[in-house]
Amino acid sequence: MARTKGGRKKRHITRKLIILVVILVLIFIALCFVTPSQAEMTLSSAGEIADLELPAPVEGEQIIRHTGYTLSYNEEAEQASWVAYCLTRDEAYGSEAEREDNFREDRSVRSGSATLDDYRGSGYDRGHMAPAADFKWSAEAMSDTFYLSNMSPQDPSLNRGLWADLEAIVRQMAVDNEKVYIVTGPVLTDGPFKTIGDSRVAVPNQYYKVVLDYTDPDIKAIGFVLPNADCEEDIQSYVRSVDEVEELTGLDFYPALPDDIETVVESSADASKWSFRQFSSSDRDSDYTPGAVSSGSDTRSRLVNAFNTVFYEIKAEVFSTLGLTDLAKSFGLI
Repeated sequence: MARTKGGRKKRHITRKLIILVVILVLIFIALCFVTPSQAEMTLSSAGEIADLELPAPVEGEQIIRHTGYTLSYNEEAEQASWVAYCLTRDEAYGSEAEREDNFREDRSVRSGSATLDDYRGSGYDRGHMAPAADFKWSAEAMSDTFYLSNMSPQDPSLNRGLWADLEAIVRQMAVDNEKVYIVTGPVLTDGPFKTIGDSRVAVPNQYYKVVLDYTDPDIKAIGFVLPNADCEEDIQSYVRSVDEVEELTGLDFYPALPDDIETVVESSADASKWSFRQFSSSDRDSDYTPGAVSSGSDTRSRLVNAFNTVFYEIKAEVFSTLGLTDLAKSFGLI
C-alpha cells in the first residue's frame, strides 16, 4: 500500500514538473517572438543626418523649401506629392504664433499653384499636409503652412475628423520621442481622379503619413493610409509599414538612413511601440523645461533594453545547443 501511495505521489510530482516545463517552453517561445532580433537590437542613430526627413526626389517635380518644411510639387495634380519636416518636443509645445488662416497662392511654384477659386464652392476643405498647429513655434513658419501648395482637397469629414486626430497623435509622438521626422501627402498613383476648379486640382482617394523616430534607444517608424472620406475605424486600423506606403505611393522615404537601419525600421510597423494618445498643450508639466526628457521613460527604456540583451543571449544559446540557429534566424527570432 505504501509503495502504491508513493508511486502516485511520484507520478503527481512528475505531471506537475511536465506542466511546468511546458509552460516555461511556451513562455520562452512567446518571448522569442516579442523580443527583438540581433538586427533590431543593434539599431542606433549615427548622429544627426542632414535632411533626414526628405524622400528621394521625384523626377519632373519641383522641390520647394518654406520655413520649417519642404515639399515636392506635382504640377499635374496641382498639389504636393509629399511634404516633409522634422518636429521636436519643444516645437510641439511652441506657443509664439497665432493661427491667421491666410490661405494664398504659392508664388514659388514655377508653373503656378492652385488658387483660392479652385477650392471655392468645391465642397472640399483646403486640407493642410503640414498642419499649422505643428508650427506654432514661429509666426513665419505658421504663415507659410497656408500656401496652397501645402493644401489638398480633403473631404470635410476626414479633415475635421480622423485626420485631425492623427495630426494630434503625431504631435504627441514628437513629445514622447523628443523628435520625429514626418512625411505627408496624397496618394497620386490610384487615379483617375475627380478634379476641382479651373486648375483641375486632383481630389485624391487616399492620404498617407509616415513618421520616423531616429532617437536612441528605440529607433522605429510607422505609416498610415486613410481614405479621403469619413473614417469610422480606430486610427490603428489604418497603420501600415513604411515599406507598404512606399509600394502604394511609389515614393522612397528616408533614403538618407543607413541601409541596415532603413531595412529594419521600414519593413514593419509595431503599433505597440507608439502612443496613440492625442497631444494637448494642457498636458505640459508645470516643471517642464525645454529639451527635458522624462526620467521615468528613460528608466523604463533602460530596463527593457537590459532584459532584451540578456534574453537575446539566452535564446541564442538555446537555439545553438539545439542546432536550430539558422532556422531561428530565418524566422527573425535571433
